[in-house]
Amino acid sequence: MLEIQKKLSSSFFVLLSLPSTAMGFALSIQIAALSWILNTKYGFDIHEVGIVWAAGPIAGIIGQPLAGLASDKVWFFGGRRRPFILIGGVLTSLMLLALPNIHIISDFLGFEPTKAVGDLAEGQFAASIYVAIAVALVLDLSINISFNPTRSIIADVTNDDTVTKGYTWMQTISGTFGVLAYFIGSVLGNNELIYIGVLLVFVFSVIPVFFIEEPKSLKETNEEIHEGKSETDKEGFIKVLLAHAPTWLGIQTMFVFMFAYVQQKYPDFSSKEVGSVINWSFLIFNAVAAVLPAFILEPITHRIGRVKTHAICIGIMALGYAGMIALGGTSEYMIYGMMVILGIGWAATVSLPFAIMSEKVEKSKMGFYMGIFNLSVVLPQLAVSVFVSKYLAEAADKTVMFYIAAIALGVSAVLWLFVKDSTSPEEGKVKTTGGGHH
Repeated sequence: MLEIQKKLSSSFFVLLSLPSTAMGFALSIQIAALSWILNTKYGFDIHEVGIVWAAGPIAGIIGQPLAGLASDKVWFFGGRRRPFILIGGVLTSLMLLALPNIHIISDFLGFEPTKAVGDLAEGQFAASIYVAIAVALVLDLSINISFNPTRSIIADVTNDDTVTKGYTWMQTISGTFGVLAYFIGSVLGNNELIYIGVLLVFVFSVIPVFFIEEPKSLKETNEEIHEGKSETDKEGFIKVLLAHAPTWLGIQTMFVFMFAYVQQKYPDFSSKEVGSVINWSFLIFNAVAAVLPAFILEPITHRIGRVKTHAICIGIMALGYAGMIALGGTSEYMIYGMMVILGIGWAATVSLPFAIMSEKVEKSKMGFYMGIFNLSVVLPQLAVSVFVSKYLAEAADKTVMFYIAAIALGVSAVLWLFVKDSTSPEEGKVKTTGGGHH
């Protein structure tokens, strides 16, 4: 075991964050480039883009619980989570490489293109939506194979006092590279971003896991017992799922259809300019999310608790979406300003729920519960792809996407207030047995 792991030093938390960073970088590429590349390079319309995006949540529903359950039970290649991180990282790199080459794969496999050549604009290529769905499905399945273990391993090698630090550092490092992803996309272009991502995802997935020693056994955690009141793990876990799901309904709506909003509000922009606005928007969005977790949110959680901190951030995000409704169409710079506000909620979303959830479940089943927890992400994503996409395709004004997002985040903020927080000073000191160990 490395000395930095024995001491749980900051450098170890950086190392521990790299596999998750790889998957986050891949997700950033997917968010920045998938809708854009399908629309501008292959001529898919908004509904067809939604169909392709639906492949990812389906992969998550199947992949994450199975990968999590398997990673709880098995031990090979020197680890519990390590094999899944390695396999997922390699597959993710290969599928990223496939994204800008869907037309080549379509031709090679002999699939009929979705659009006839005569229907395509200059610079667009004939490709099959079936191949696009297959690439998106394998890409998201690969990310899901890895994402669960990259998060579970943090709970495995930390204890009750350092688990929040582990997840906030995860988001700070991952968020920093997410900013880099959108910066590369904005300055160099999305195609260049994809090819750089292929290398980075491979390196960050494969190398770090060989320097992290996993515990061969995981202790179980009993029900949390607070002074004067009690709550079973199951009840607490279900409340977390119900509170987290509306957050992703709102956020995913923005992720998938931001390009349509920008296209409508700025019809004189070229496809490259639209891509640039989207990349700068999500760069700012992720920059805020990179800075806040470890340096701002984690200290605040020690004062008012994780749940209250998270609920406040989600409430601020709801206000940010309301601001986008009122001001987003005035200029692209106003969009960037609203992204600063939205980034506060995103910073909390990708860090604090994992720490909150990890308290509610048995440590020995962390991978499985992390996979079930992911259903509160992928089911809303699927709802966006299947239902919201159809509604937005028919909507005359794409601003309606931000009405959906604002309402969803407002509901989520309220539901989080019903989740019991063992780190909140007024809840008293938690009595537990076991916990993460080194």
